[in-house]
Amino acid sequence: MRSSLPVDDLPREQGGHELGTPPLGGPGAYLWWLARRQWLTILGAVALGIVMFACQAVLPFLTGRAVDDGLEQGFGPELWRAAAGILVLGLVSAGASAVGHRFDVMNWLRAAFTSAQLVGRTSARAGHAITAELPTGEVVSAVANDAFRVGELYAVLARFVGSIAAYVIAAVLMLQVSVPLGLVVLLGLPVVAAVLGLLVRPLQRRQAAQREASGRLTTLGADTVSGLRILRGIGGEGVFNARYREQSQLVRAKGVAVATPQSWLDALRVLLPGLFVVALVWLGAHMAIDGQITPGQLVSTYGYAAFLGWPVQNATEMLQAATRAHVGATKVVAVLRVVPSTGATPATAATPPPHVPLVDTVSGTTLEPGRVVALVSADPDESAAIATRMGRFDDVAEAATPVLLGGVPLAELDKADVRERIVVSEATPHIFSGVLGAELATRGELDERALLEAIRLADAHDVLDSVPDGLAGELPEKGRSLSGGQRQRVALARALLADPEILVLVEPTSAVDAHTEARIAARLVEHRRGRSTLVVTASPLVLDHVDEVQLVRDGVVVARGTHEELLSGAVAPEHRLAYRDVVGRHLDDEAPDDADSELAFDELLEHEESGTTTRGGRA
Repeated sequence: MRSSLPVDDLPREQGGHELGTPPLGGPGAYLWWLARRQWLTILGAVALGIVMFACQAVLPFLTGRAVDDGLEQGFGPELWRAAAGILVLGLVSAGASAVGHRFDVMNWLRAAFTSAQLVGRTSARAGHAITAELPTGEVVSAVANDAFRVGELYAVLARFVGSIAAYVIAAVLMLQVSVPLGLVVLLGLPVVAAVLGLLVRPLQRRQAAQREASGRLTTLGADTVSGLRILRGIGGEGVFNARYREQSQLVRAKGVAVATPQSWLDALRVLLPGLFVVALVWLGAHMAIDGQITPGQLVSTYGYAAFLGWPVQNATEMLQAATRAHVGATKVVAVLRVVPSTGATPATAATPPPHVPLVDTVSGTTLEPGRVVALVSADPDESAAIATRMGRFDDVAEAATPVLLGGVPLAELDKADVRERIVVSEATPHIFSGVLGAELATRGELDERALLEAIRLADAHDVLDSVPDGLAGELPEKGRSLSGGQRQRVALARALLADPEILVLVEPTSAVDAHTEARIAARLVEHRRGRSTLVVTASPLVLDHVDEVQLVRDGVVVARGTHEELLSGAVAPEHRLAYRDVVGRHLDDEAPDDADSELAFDELLEHEESGTTTRGGRA
């Protein structure tokens, strides 16, 4: 069943804040938008990073002063003041580091989860448009991988800014010690950073290629798993395994290609700062021998040489994070650019009042207010297509086959209002993982009595027995622990709990035996009596209970009446014969038992997941 929640109620940030609308001009604009949304925590992290690195940058200077004071005056007041200053710097640095790390993680998670929620919101709103434009693997990877790569940029940002501050402080202090040593610091570190930056662009290109190949591999794996049963049936399992193996090797090769510039970057990140340390200490030692600097200043020189390797590593880490974030943001933006299949433009008409007719203008199918109507066709896909149109799942198709609610095209109405008033439960239900009770109550919390009543109406008591802890039990992904018939009845209970003004059910009892179907039909019609309900079915056990049956031939309603009227001479002979032919097949067919019917429904689900046409479903 399609989610009937208004789209704006779906994903929100922690704390209930709206996600907002990000710019989609490119990865740079998107990353800047994320930064502006969390500017306060980023500012706090940067401030703490500057404090921490400033303390670290001043520490070698105080250490050198302490050495010189100790050599000149012994254990005097100056030495103790220097030692106290070093202690204070250490405590402040440790505190800023601890709190700053918390801010770094907060920035990372906020950016990552905002990106993941935006992808989820786009997927929920886009409908079938997202799978038409992007492989499944791209969408999955955008949440599972790219969103966290985007967030990583903001986790290292504070350390990078703090490193720049430390570099400036160290250069100023070193210029006070010695102009040549200060110039080495002032000019040497940018040279090291520039050399490392030369490797960023080839690394970025190769990471993007590896990400593309990985996305295709994820898509191929998902498609193979979902259609595995059918592949085995037609002997195609080996072919798809070979394709997966080939794509897997391609991903491996792309990963090796990424490893080449990455290994150079990692090696140079150690080598170049090491050479910088050697050069600075060598120069400082010669100046100390010549008497140009004091022993304490030599100690400070070595301290700066050792300390400045840290900012260089942070700068390199920032380059890597920015590269990965750029690639990840590109993929996230690609998902966010998908135009929804419905609701892409604002509503142009006011919502009609309650209890008005719902009419499919092409077929002539009409659902009058308060009526329980059945739609019958010799081709189940034909009647299912009509019913699905009434849920407004494709605005482009809607233009060619408009459906009117109170005389107003659905495409002109507010999408959230349409979802609130009209719920379509398709033939192949989608069951999500989570607590059973929560999965049933899609429109908010309901008491246990309401949940149990819906389960009774759908004759799904056995589901409570099969799920540990009943309503509080966990369903696995796609409800795979349930049989096909159980999944169908859970979907029916979920649709009834939504309690919409207009309910459209496509083949709601196709996977159950005749006795169960008879009970569900009687309870369903009685429960929905007085509320607009359309049921796509050709089962006499259901047709005998509804208020009206509409017969569809070649996509058009050709006859209307009760089940008895269509079987008798109340309609044209050719329509009566066509109706008898459709309904008679159900009367003549031997009613399957539970096991056989549920096995058939399982096969139907497998076909749906692999993209093939199914009875009463959508291709």
